[in-house]
This record gives sequence, C-alpha cells and structure tokens, in this order.
Amino acid sequence: MIQVARKGLAGTAALALCLVGAACSSSSSSSSSSSASASATSSSPSSVSVTISIAQFDRTLSALSALKPLATAGQGKVAVLLPDTVTSARYVQFDAPYLTQALTLAGLSTSQFTVQNAQGSDATQLSQAQTAITSGASVLIFDPLDPGVGAQVETYAKAHGVAVIDYDRLTLGGSRAYYVSFNNVLVGQKIGQGFVACATAWHVAKPNVLVMYGAPTDNNATLFAEGYNGVLNPLFSGGTYVKVGNAAGTWDPPTALSEFQQSFTAHRNINSVLTPNDANAAPIIHYLQTQGVKTKTFPVTGQDASTVGLQNILAGYQCGTVYKPIYLEAEAAAALAMYMRAHKTPPATLVNGSTNDTKASPVLPVPSVLLTPKWVTTANMESTVVADQFVKVAQLCVGTYATLCTTYGISL
Repeated sequence: MIQVARKGLAGTAALALCLVGAACSSSSSSSSSSSASASATSSSPSSVSVTISIAQFDRTLSALSALKPLATAGQGKVAVLLPDTVTSARYVQFDAPYLTQALTLAGLSTSQFTVQNAQGSDATQLSQAQTAITSGASVLIFDPLDPGVGAQVETYAKAHGVAVIDYDRLTLGGSRAYYVSFNNVLVGQKIGQGFVACATAWHVAKPNVLVMYGAPTDNNATLFAEGYNGVLNPLFSGGTYVKVGNAAGTWDPPTALSEFQQSFTAHRNINSVLTPNDANAAPIIHYLQTQGVKTKTFPVTGQDASTVGLQNILAGYQCGTVYKPIYLEAEAAAALAMYMRAHKTPPATLVNGSTNDTKASPVLPVPSVLLTPKWVTTANMESTVVADQFVKVAQLCVGTYATLCTTYGISL
C-alpha cells in the first residue's frame, strides 16, 4: 500500500456519539484457517466447497471466477470503505477499480456490493459504514483513516453482526476477523537490503545514515521499521555503518523534508538516508540536488513505486522502491469477503499468516493474508511496474527521462 498521512484523532469524542445505543454483545466473526490441503468448510447446510490460493492471483484477476459458487451461497452485500483521494492517488487509480473488478469476477452483481471513499473525513467514513450496514452489508472491506475511526467502525459492525476485513492497514484495538496487506516487515527488510546493496554499488565507503520513519501512529510504519532496522542495526553495532540519528517520523513530505534539513544541518557527515516511501524521499532528493549532491553518491530509499520515485531511480538519485501490486491485495480481500459472506472458513492457501494486534490485551494474533512485495530498480523496472501498467510509460518517460528509459530497456 502506498503509505500516506492519516488524519489525527480529533473529533473522536464527537464521532463516538454515533455509536450510542449500539449493543456490543455479538460475538467476533474471527475464524481460523483450515489446513492447506483441505477445502473450505461451511457453517451452513450448503455443500458448496471452494479452495483458492494466493499463488493463483495475477494481474488478470481471473482466479476470482472460481468463487462464483460462494456468491450463490452467500447472503448480504459487501461494502468497501476506502479512506481518501487527496493524500494518495492509489485509491482512485487502483484499489477502487481492482476491487470492483474482483468482486464482479467473483460473481457479485453491482447491486450486491458498493465501493465508497471517505474523502479524508472520519465522520464520513463512519457514516458510510453505518449506512452500508443499514442497507444490508454483511461484510466490510475496510481501510480506516486512523485508528480512532477504525475502532469505532469495527465496534459498530460487531454490534450488528457484520464481519470486517482490515484492508491494507490493521486497526489496532479493533475487532476485525481478518487482515489483508503486504508483509510489511518484509517491505522494511527490502528497503534495508536495497539500501545496503545501493551503498555498495555507489561506492559509499562509510555510510553515515540518517534513519527516517513513517508516522508513529501508523502500525504499518512500525512494521516497516522493524524490517529495515533488523537489516541495519547489525551494521551499526558492528561499526560498518554509522547511525547519525533518527527522525521523529511522518508521512507528510514537507515535514519529512524539515526533519531531514534539521539533521543534515546539524550533522554534515550524513551521506545517506533511509526514507520509508517515495513521497518523503522526493523533497529530500530535490534539496540534495540544490546542495550540489551528484548522482549515485548519496543513497536514498523509497516505497510505493510512484512516478516521481521511479524517475528519481532512473536519474540515479534514489536507490530503488518497494512495489506492492495492488491487484494482489484487491484479489485477496475480495476472496476473503466471498468466504465470509457465505459463512465459510477461508483455506490456509489463502490465509497464510498472522499479524499481532498489539493494543489487544493479551496481544491478539489476527489471521492474515500477507502478500509479497518487490524491490524495483532500473534492472527490473520494465518487467514489474511497467509490465503491470502500474505506471504509464507516457508519464514516466517524459523530457530528460525519455533517454534514460531507453537506456534501461523501457519501451516508449
């Protein structure tokens, strides 16, 4: 998922008024996965048995057609609740159309599912959830704006017997049944490993590294950091690298730039920076260019495979970026929704891991579909993001980047 700035918890108390009168006696809809060789089991008299594997998912989404028997056996609507359109373009460009396509291929008609976006408003997202449940939703695919509204929506859904799938980010302290995302610790590991490979390739003899983070309120940012700190900390402790400092953490690019400038001014020995996404990296790279930093001398990392990030990679100012094919996430979420709508347990070929809800007491392992991200450099840009049409060549290969695209085998 492209990681983006989320709204704070302002207005939580006011939003809580929307939950007044909602009973909380319903049991959780969480369920455990079956063995990999077994078909999904059913809690209803239906004899329908369907198994699907994440290994079947690809950019065509055609594997979802095998779930049509579940569509016939299931009841209620599926409501997709996305967070915003301002802080990230992914929800409009990729998530909404992919989820629509996936649910359609799985056998649902347009009257059996909805895809909505909260446009950055907690109150809107809560209202959309309540309206969807009132209109007959039995399953929510839910990407919350922030943990506060996330917990409120999930409490409301549980009170009304509606199952929830956390989509892209886990609602800490929530009551979802399943979680769908990329393996976010692995995302962080790929960032860290990409940094190490880049520092070597760019002949940075003694990396003096500023380590930056995403927003501290974002559980995904915590998992990313777990991954890249696990790669870098042994190098710091062994003296191969020098850790110059930590930034506070943010998904807001101007704030990230300010954090970097403060550290860079105080520690002019900084010669590399680990940044957790392309959006935060971009203004830092621009600033370094104004300081006369040359290409392939100052390692900077990223995530999200954004157009600007890919262009910075082509130009030699960014080492690489983590690419997370959103169609895989959409397929996984739609598949889970079909099983839950039909009151069936998803197979272990789909639910392949767990993620800890660290705000639950005791800590609660949440059954999860964890997908595999890719590290993209000039060496595989053509075969990954370009082949998947995640980025349009006409937008990527413009101006001075046209020659670079040709150099790296990207067809114009």
